[in-house]
Amino acid sequence: MATVEVAGVRAPGWRGGFGRLWTAAVVSRFGDALRTAALPLLAAGLTDEPLVVASVTACGYVPWLLFGLLGGAVADRVDGRRAMWAVDTVRGLLVACFALAVGLGHASIPLLLVLAFSLTTLQTLFDNASTALLPSLVDSEVLGSANARLMTGQQLAGGLLAGPFVPLLLTAGAFMPFVADASTYLVAAALVASLRIRPPERAPRPACSTLRAEIGTGLRALWRDRALRAVCVATLLCNIGMGALIATLVLHVTRWLHAGNAGYAAAMTAYSAGSLAGGFVAQRIARRTGRVRALLVAGAVQTASLLFMGTVRRLDALLVGMLLLGAMNMVWNVNQVTLMQQRSPESMVGRIASAFRTASTSGAPLGALLGGVVARTYGWNGPALLAAALFALAVTSLITVRKPDVPVVAPQDGATAGHLTP
Repeated sequence: MATVEVAGVRAPGWRGGFGRLWTAAVVSRFGDALRTAALPLLAAGLTDEPLVVASVTACGYVPWLLFGLLGGAVADRVDGRRAMWAVDTVRGLLVACFALAVGLGHASIPLLLVLAFSLTTLQTLFDNASTALLPSLVDSEVLGSANARLMTGQQLAGGLLAGPFVPLLLTAGAFMPFVADASTYLVAAALVASLRIRPPERAPRPACSTLRAEIGTGLRALWRDRALRAVCVATLLCNIGMGALIATLVLHVTRWLHAGNAGYAAAMTAYSAGSLAGGFVAQRIARRTGRVRALLVAGAVQTASLLFMGTVRRLDALLVGMLLLGAMNMVWNVNQVTLMQQRSPESMVGRIASAFRTASTSGAPLGALLGGVVARTYGWNGPALLAAALFALAVTSLITVRKPDVPVVAPQDGATAGHLTP
């Protein structure tokens, strides 16, 4: 496992497995961003009913609530590399068939709903398998840098580069964004299939072991680890807050600030730019403070940013707030994922990761509903202030595990695998 040193910080080398995994992740995220932008546009061209158009996006959340924990349990049973390239191959073929249907004029709302639901269902296995695969490719000491490089590359591809390509592709036909997305899935599948790593050794499962029992074991392992439990609760609170903010941000910008669509686009661009900056400093902050304190720093800055955005009625204040929010969101994500990977038993990473993701997904739609109620009741800036309160609660929940260096505990499989004590 090659490593390099850049400005005194150790990082994974680009040659070999990590470079291919990074390229696969970035290429795939680029295609996902194209599809995510094109699907609502296609839906709006098929119907004028807002609820029907919104249901296409909603289908991208529902599978995480239904199958997220199951995907984590399956990921812990199978070879993660094979699972990832097989899933991407299937997703590539599904999107290719959908592109063909669109090109032949057979697109319909039911077909869009089936596609969105199917792709996210497969993603529950892919994402959990990829989280478990990364520690097999890089040394533990550079795991944080590897996560930062992966997330930064994905943000660059999906948050900034993909957007301008959507209108260009649409000029060639409504099916073109989906052709591009299918191609990225197949390229990513080929890159992951080329990895040569040994799957983690796992103790034989008892003959009576079931997926339900294994899911329960993973949930208990998460709950019994004081640090991971606190981080999971804090992440859930933050996602409720972010759901409230993002769902109503367009109203905050256009009605409270009267900044129009250009102001909204500037706010989203500021958030993406902040995320890229956060990717460069996330590991450096963690090395100085420890991972849990890095989360505390990120949460405190986000709380202040949200208060600033919700009380200062100026577009430049919003842009500064969104820039800081994006940067600290990346710092949070990198350190949360790395802490979870380091503290989880190797054979349970998929299940613990799926619990994190399921909690995150459940928080976003709940926050969106709360944001709508608060905006209607207290004003267009209300959701930003609600998010600030929730972020403050998240920071408070982490204070009990604020030690700069939380010991890394990764016990072997067995009856006591869930007992992870700081």
